[in-house]
Amino acid sequence: MTSTEKHALRFRVVGLDCAEEVAVLRRELGPLVGGEEQLSFDVLRGRLTVSAEASGVEPRQVIAAVARTGMRAEPWREDADDAGSRGFWENWGRAILTAVSGAAMVAAVTLHAVFAGGLMAAFGGGGAAIPWTVKSVYVLSIVAGVWLVAPKAWYAARRLRPDMNLLMLTAVVGAVAIEEWFEAAAVAFLFSLSLLLEAWSVGRARRAVAALTDLAPPTVRIRTDRGNETEVSPDDVSVGATFVVKPGERIPLDGEVLEGKSQVNQAPITGESEPVAKRPAEDVFAGTINGDGALLIRSTKSADETTLANIIRLVGEAHSRKAPSERWVEKFARVYTPAVMAAAVAVLIVPPILLGGSWENWFYNALVLLVIACPCALVISTPVSIVASLAAAARQGILIKGGVYVEAPARLRAIAFDKTGTLTSGKPRVVEVVPLNGHDATTVLERAVALESRSEHPLARAIVEYATAEGIRVSPADDVRIVPGKGVEGRINGEPAWLGSLRYLTERGHETKGLRDQTEQRSGPGRSIVVVGGEEQVFGLITLGDAIRPGTRETLDRLRDLGIAHLIMLTGDNRVTAAAIAEQVGLTEFRDELLPEDKIAAVDDLVEEYGSVAMVGDGVNDAPALARATVGIAMGAAGTDAAIETADIALMTDDLARLPWLIGHSRRTLAIIRQNVVFALSVKGIFVALTLFGFATLWGAIAADMGASLLVIFNGLRLLKAARTDHQQIRGASKIGPSTQVRL
Repeated sequence: MTSTEKHALRFRVVGLDCAEEVAVLRRELGPLVGGEEQLSFDVLRGRLTVSAEASGVEPRQVIAAVARTGMRAEPWREDADDAGSRGFWENWGRAILTAVSGAAMVAAVTLHAVFAGGLMAAFGGGGAAIPWTVKSVYVLSIVAGVWLVAPKAWYAARRLRPDMNLLMLTAVVGAVAIEEWFEAAAVAFLFSLSLLLEAWSVGRARRAVAALTDLAPPTVRIRTDRGNETEVSPDDVSVGATFVVKPGERIPLDGEVLEGKSQVNQAPITGESEPVAKRPAEDVFAGTINGDGALLIRSTKSADETTLANIIRLVGEAHSRKAPSERWVEKFARVYTPAVMAAAVAVLIVPPILLGGSWENWFYNALVLLVIACPCALVISTPVSIVASLAAAARQGILIKGGVYVEAPARLRAIAFDKTGTLTSGKPRVVEVVPLNGHDATTVLERAVALESRSEHPLARAIVEYATAEGIRVSPADDVRIVPGKGVEGRINGEPAWLGSLRYLTERGHETKGLRDQTEQRSGPGRSIVVVGGEEQVFGLITLGDAIRPGTRETLDRLRDLGIAHLIMLTGDNRVTAAAIAEQVGLTEFRDELLPEDKIAAVDDLVEEYGSVAMVGDGVNDAPALARATVGIAMGAAGTDAAIETADIALMTDDLARLPWLIGHSRRTLAIIRQNVVFALSVKGIFVALTLFGFATLWGAIAADMGASLLVIFNGLRLLKAARTDHQQIRGASKIGPSTQVRL
């Protein structure tokens, strides 16, 4: 957390459940804090943040301003989104009021039926026929239903900014005025129920993200300098401290393995389906699950800076960066609601005056129009879908840093890839072991490991890792001496041995025509050859190279199947190496010998030509290009902090196959948003027509509006179940097309 973030003011806002409340708070608090840009909202956690740049603002001023909107604010605590930290009424108040409203409505109808002599008479009876006892129960139903709505409606009325709360309260008061008691109670109850469902849907998405918090264990088993072990909170562990993780336990902090070997399940962070082998000097993440080996780990990050903590923070804050369709819905609702109020007034006045209609009848129709035109379903539909989409992507090891970036991959027309660390693994690996002069591969590796076991050179580490994976373990050589720029010498079992470059081979006089032919066959772009020999002869060759990531070519083919035909590689390597790598992965276009500023220029050219372009990279030199692209995508597991912070999306694993999933997921999200918006508007259009012809009722209108809200909520929450998609499913998703635009 930066110093600026530390000095920001944070509040928990009770009643902050959707975009409607966010808009209200922005209007009220904007002038106080020096502009709406000083405010950010985390709807998932009900959190309001006032930027540290909003100088001179006191917490009590913010709390008072929030209170004027009908909501309540209090200083933020880290356990603020924990249901156990809130009071009973705050957790259950809305549900209790809704239940009371519904129960009282049923009781009132039942009582009225008893007094009136039948259920139909109870529904159709005039106001004068309703006993005061029945009216009293109806009043209880109405008051319970609008209890949480009335303060917000009053705020909207005072500010002359009608919203859905004011629409509903107006409809309820109007129904009471004409003594349609059942209609008034039905509207109050059903609207309260729809708000309860809305809060539940946001809560479900909130719990999906909050479940990430439970991944990290509450204690860390610290090993002291004396070798003792003691359990402390992760917040109390300093960077550099050592801790022990036993088999089967979750790893509490990010760190580097010092001792031990194990298989670690990294699925909670990276989404990898298979456990990853961990040995000394390798990194581990908080929240991952240790396998069958004990590990001694050195902490490399504090508890609030672990990869898991950053994922939780970024996903939680991502919703404040709104998607285009989300912004469209908000703008539409701001114009739509006042227009509906004006239309309702017209329905009330015009027909009686011009057509001679009944004032009471058209007053009732105006109330029906207010109810059915409530933008609740429309406003709910997009935020729920976006939040569910963000949470589903996080489960797959894809960190999307805002709603705007959920939609962007669906519209991509070109993708630029960095080479090293993106298309390739970014570190040397043993490609081939060639034994010579009657020796076998095991002998060559044993001698190489003996000479290189203590070296930190990248090539040496690659050889040792490869040999270890092959089950080769030998003692280090004696009298090891580095030959600067050439290789290493030593004694193995008393016999002289050496390892070095082709140049060192020539200097030692061991080069022959046959050996020269062998090395020439294996030399190539991006390849290094290490020679292992003794006093009289060469034992063999070890070829190393920056290997292509497994499945890279198949991933690029899948991207083409999705309609993204323009794929290009951007690299700082020379042309020969770039051409060789491009051929191996199936790319026909690349740009080589690029400096960071050259990559920016290349991305600018692509954006100008194709419009929507993604840049995928992992290094510091990729950060400027990531920022310049329409969508910057960082390789999260191996990527640098600069790349990950700059990018809009981070793949928390080195698996490029997540790119097709991401694009398919983005297109599914857009499709569901479009379905929700079209459905919500269609329902309203049908009921407006019924109202104008006099066929709609108040309770039918609110039931239709609540039903629409419920359906769009469940449709949006389907994205929470998005699973990793196979090739055939991705091809199916591609039918939407890369250039599909959501025309709302």
